[in-house]
Amino acid sequence: MATTADLSRGQFLRYNNDLVQVLEYEHRTPGNLRAFYQVKMRNIKSGKLLENRFRAGEEIFPVRVDVKEMQYLYPEGNALVCMDIETYDQTPIDKILFGDSVAFLKEGMNLKISFDDMTPLMGELPSTVELEVTYTEPGLRGDTATRTLKPATVEGGATVNIPLFVEAGEKIKINTQTGEYMERVK
Repeated sequence: MATTADLSRGQFLRYNNDLVQVLEYEHRTPGNLRAFYQVKMRNIKSGKLLENRFRAGEEIFPVRVDVKEMQYLYPEGNALVCMDIETYDQTPIDKILFGDSVAFLKEGMNLKISFDDMTPLMGELPSTVELEVTYTEPGLRGDTATRTLKPATVEGGATVNIPLFVEAGEKIKINTQTGEYMERVK
C-alpha cells in the first residue's frame, strides 16, 4: 500500500469511502512535534473541498484513474456526447464534470476525460480556446488610458470581459480555467 510520502498533486484517493482528488499538500514539521501532511482535496461527486491532516507515513489508498482524450461531438440533454479518438466509441458525459468551463465548449474540440473503470469522473478542456465574438457594444474612441473592459458574448453563449478595441466577428483566445480574455487571434 501507499503512504503519505507518495502523495502528489492531482492524484485520486479513496478517503472516507469517497473518491477525492488532491489539490494541494504540504509537509510540515512543527518544532518538537511529529511531522504531518496538510492536504486539500476535492470530493469528485459532490465537488466539496476537504482539508485533512495525515500523519507522516500514514497509509493512503490511491485510485488508478485512466485519462482518455475524447472529441466533443454534440450536446444531448444534460450530457455531452464525446467520441473516443482511438476506438470511435461514443459516450455521454455529464456537463457537471466540466464545471464552469463547459460554457467554452465548441463542437469538434478535444477534451481529456478521467475514468474510474467505465465511470467518467472529471472532464478537462484545453487550457485555452479560440472563440469568435458574436456580440459586443462598440468601444468609445480615446478611452484607452486605463485598461477598460467591456462585456462580450462569444460563440457558445459565454460572456467574457474584453478590451475596448475588440469588435464583434473577431476571434479571441480565452483561458478556460479563469474565463478571462488573453489576446486577439489573427
